[in-house]
Amino acid sequence: MLGTQAASPLSFWIGIEPGQAVQLDEVVITRRDVPGHGPVLMAGIVTTVEARHEGASFDSDVFLIAEGTLPAAVVECAEVRVTRVEPEVFVPPSPGAVVYRAQAADRDQALYFDVMDRRIPMGLGRDGHPMYVNFDFLDGTRGAHVSISGVSGVATKTSFATFLIYSIFNSGVLEAESANTKALIFSVKGEDLLFLDHPNARLDEAATNMYGRLGLPARPFHSVHVFAPPRPGDPNGVPHVSARTQGVSAFFWTLSEFCDEELLRFVFADADDERAQYSLLVGAVAARLQAWATPAGDGGAVVITVPGGGGVTCRTFADLVDHIADQLTDDGTRATWAGAQVPLGTVNAFLRRLRGAVRALAPIVRGELPSGRPHSISTSDAQVSIVDLHNLPERAQRFVVGVVLRGEFARKESSGTARPLLFVVLDELNKYAPREGDSPIKEILLDVAERGRSLGVILIGAQQTASEVERRIVANCAVRVAGRLDPAEASRPEYGWLPAISRERATIAKPGTMFVAQPEIPVPLAVTFPFPAWATRPSEAGPAPSTAARRTVADPFAGLPGADDDIPPF
Repeated sequence: MLGTQAASPLSFWIGIEPGQAVQLDEVVITRRDVPGHGPVLMAGIVTTVEARHEGASFDSDVFLIAEGTLPAAVVECAEVRVTRVEPEVFVPPSPGAVVYRAQAADRDQALYFDVMDRRIPMGLGRDGHPMYVNFDFLDGTRGAHVSISGVSGVATKTSFATFLIYSIFNSGVLEAESANTKALIFSVKGEDLLFLDHPNARLDEAATNMYGRLGLPARPFHSVHVFAPPRPGDPNGVPHVSARTQGVSAFFWTLSEFCDEELLRFVFADADDERAQYSLLVGAVAARLQAWATPAGDGGAVVITVPGGGGVTCRTFADLVDHIADQLTDDGTRATWAGAQVPLGTVNAFLRRLRGAVRALAPIVRGELPSGRPHSISTSDAQVSIVDLHNLPERAQRFVVGVVLRGEFARKESSGTARPLLFVVLDELNKYAPREGDSPIKEILLDVAERGRSLGVILIGAQQTASEVERRIVANCAVRVAGRLDPAEASRPEYGWLPAISRERATIAKPGTMFVAQPEIPVPLAVTFPFPAWATRPSEAGPAPSTAARRTVADPFAGLPGADDDIPPF
């Protein structure tokens, strides 16, 4: 302990003996015998390290010292932020007291790992030992939800999110609930996440050893089901993926489901749509479709019958949009569909947006595909369900995310119990829940953030800029994570949980290094998580697993000519 720097119960400075070195994020401890209380342990994390010439007065003295003509000593010191005082007797440590690197039980006590009854490894610390996060703040017991921020491409947000899911499933913390706990991952970046059940061919011995130190097996996810949209214009509804053919199902909604479940609201899911005057018209038309549409056969087509009029059959999404346009532009039927007070300009604005959605939604809102084929997204088929969105336009991506989240949230509500848990991994959270404006998707995500804890729906959201995400969503996240940050973004108040030195370091953090804050520990922990043991892109995919989660239905690729003779591209 230095006596030249003032010490407080919350921070103090230490001197480093010659031949020793201390780096940022190391855990140190010291003790003081306090009269009336006995020995008091004071533990903390190194937040600043400085070196200087003691005895030099001018900057140019460094050259004289290097030549040996001016006597001086190299002194290193470090600032320590206190993380724990045990027992809680808040007095400053004594100058001259010996400070040690925390080891074993002392380290666990300094970082509150000793009081975490259920903990999961999240990576290694600077000392090469495991760092943990308290599962009580993930499963809803004392908190829930995770917010991950960082620059796209170098912050490894998605990789850390998948590693966190993997750690939860394989650390043993779920015990008997492990088999029924599910993860729902929305994939928007190519086909990189479609091979989580394939071993990573680039996994080396060093990475394997890192998993061993964390107490985790180095293997891929064992139960994965991929859902992908149908190929546009394909009469068989073949999944629109190129690198994977097993364990893949096509998803879409029939016109009958679109009308009956009032999914029209999710066609207008942009924040700008809620501010527009036609937002009321959207609800009115959706209600009319629900009341007047009836199934036409088993393929998902509908017959729309206006009271007192004839029925019109719609077999494609374009047919449905054309029929709605005809009804709203006809002076005789407009009031029946929209109400007498809706101006024609509002109707035209509504129709422009609706017609603009035809190309984006036509592949996933269908009424002409063969009947009897499973087409809904379900989390019951596998432990990890991946919804591939990268081949869909942005408007269709919003539609899918909104409808799927609403369905899963409603399912959990109806079950009446929070167990088993459902983890939802959603990248680009700032696109679906922006700070400004309202939308149906934002309402659902707010509901998940505020009530999901009690229902067992846990959100793991990733975004480049937390400053652009709805405040209430970020505020409800018990665990906050930052990877590599843009300097301008790091200065925003949304990163107030990061100390100034950590903000600076986050601007130069390498891929794989994350700063994790959790409620029990007053200082964010710098962790390095291992290289994925599962393939993160098609080029890394090792041999296919012996069994792949799939539905017991006919092969969806059977309709392709010569499909059985194709050589898989991996």
